[in-house]
Amino acid sequence: MELRRAVNPLALPLQLLVHKEDLPLDAEIRRYLRDVADHHTGVAERITDFDDSLSALISAALTKITVQQNTDMRKISAWVAIAAVPTMIAGIYGMNFDHMPELKTSWGYPVVLVVITGICLTLLALFRRNNWL
Repeated sequence: MELRRAVNPLALPLQLLVHKEDLPLDAEIRRYLRDVADHHTGVAERITDFDDSLSALISAALTKITVQQNTDMRKISAWVAIAAVPTMIAGIYGMNFDHMPELKTSWGYPVVLVVITGICLTLLALFRRNNWL
């Protein structure tokens, strides 16, 4: 930006010095000023090329960061989904219903633990297969 601020304002004065016929300048000086104007044009084009390259690099870096953030969010979401299963089942059992048949059986609690573990392991396998974990 500093290069652009230093170079761009010089374009109009150089063009006026080169092309204005009513200025009392020698042919040698005009030729020199034309050469300076050509160099100025080349430098301005290079500055534009640098700016375009820098913008492309910044865009690529931001894209890379965005992809990494999306990957991280998928991993976090997968672990939250796995943790939600036992939380939901524990929330249902925490309501203290009177008519839950598994409360009166000796195998009800182990079955619920097996179901929770099975669901969590299934989710874990699905997320790993889809490269979320």
